Amino acid sequence: MTWSLRARLILSYVLVTILCVLIISALANGLLESSFRRYLRGSLEKRAQAVALQLGAQMRPDGSWNQAGLAAVGMAALEQGLIVRLSAPGGETVWDATVHNSGLCVQMLTHMARNMSSRYPNWQGQYTESLYPVRYSFQNVGSAAIGYYGPFFLNDEDLTFINSLNRLLLWAAVGALASATGLGLLVARRITVPLERVVRATQAIAGGRRDVLITEMTRVRELDGIAAAVNDLSRGLRDQEALRRRLTADMAHELRTPLATLQSHLEAMIDGIWQPDAERLAGLHEEILRINRLVSDLENLARYEGDSRSLHRRSLDIAALVEGIVRNHEPQFRAKGVALRFGSQEADGASTLHVDPDKLSQAVINLLSNALKFTPAGGEVEVQVACGPQGAEIRVADSGIGIRPEDLPRVFERFYRVDGSRNRATGGVGIGLSIAKAIVEAHGGAISAASQPGEGAEFRIRLPG
Repeated sequence: MTWSLRARLILSYVLVTILCVLIISALANGLLESSFRRYLRGSLEKRAQAVALQLGAQMRPDGSWNQAGLAAVGMAALEQGLIVRLSAPGGETVWDATVHNSGLCVQMLTHMARNMSSRYPNWQGQYTESLYPVRYSFQNVGSAAIGYYGPFFLNDEDLTFINSLNRLLLWAAVGALASATGLGLLVARRITVPLERVVRATQAIAGGRRDVLITEMTRVRELDGIAAAVNDLSRGLRDQEALRRRLTADMAHELRTPLATLQSHLEAMIDGIWQPDAERLAGLHEEILRINRLVSDLENLARYEGDSRSLHRRSLDIAALVEGIVRNHEPQFRAKGVALRFGSQEADGASTLHVDPDKLSQAVINLLSNALKFTPAGGEVEVQVACGPQGAEIRVADSGIGIRPEDLPRVFERFYRVDGSRNRATGGVGIGLSIAKAIVEAHGGAISAASQPGEGAEFRIRLPG
């Protein structure tokens, strides 16, 4: 059996409230019981002492007792649950409530026993009697044996007070449970409703929708964080979907032209329109090489992306590695009329990193090829390497045509080229920068681009130490 989060929250609130009510009730009843028992014993002692004083006041100056007054005091004490027997100093009985009204005494004791049994079902009470001196003019004139249902008893007013207090506690418990249930419903709704929105949004995303966004804010950090994560997921999947479609369209476009060229040329040769001479066969071979280069670039990109395990690292001098690459490419730059310069700086002689030289060389070569491609004759390309304890930075800056601001965030995407007409005059298929990015990230580094249109572009590779 599964429970909803709302039911669990409400149940937890109710259970915590019940536990608190039970603990408070137990403590309140325990403290009340203990305090009330002390109060009853003290009150009983004070009443007995007061009865003894009232009995002493019934002696006449001539040493005789006022029997009517003794009877009034004794019956008043009996109404309070006290049975009085007054004895003279010699031991003879002066007045006795059990003799004066035995039936009322028995009835009173029976009533007290019933009150105590209603409050304490297992109560074991018995008749208790205590002696108190009776004084007149500061002299002992007798002793009063005052009996009661002991060790203490509850009269009707005491029992009514305790029952009222218990009913008050019961109503307080009912009110606390009702408040806890209402508060649980409110809190559960504030938590579960946003989560239900998240569930519906994720289900819609799983169903193929990529325009799902959660706009309602709860001002609860965790819930808003979940909603923001779902929104990021939706936007990321939407971007990935768009990238996938663009990748498919770009691949189709890149393959269509050489395949169409191969098909038309071969059909012309089959139909006898063209003769398969060396020049035409060389053109077909060039288109085949173009397709092979595209497939090879895609294979390299798939191998480099997110796979640092394929790296064969070893310690080497980064500055020396990049300088060797620059020296090897100088003839190509010289042939186009582009100046190529190299510079390096080291902090405390730290220029050795643990990298894959072949793959890192491929990333730097791709940046140099990209700079040469978009730098006209008479321009210049500068390569700088800065090494320090935190790692190394490779900077490739050119004075070429630059990159438009709207194109800059996408230059590392597959098949993306800043020339919207897709003119092949510059060559390539738009994968070189993607491969460079994949290689750098496989090393745990980062690559970035900065540019202003007409002022050249600058690419930076940062490798951790």
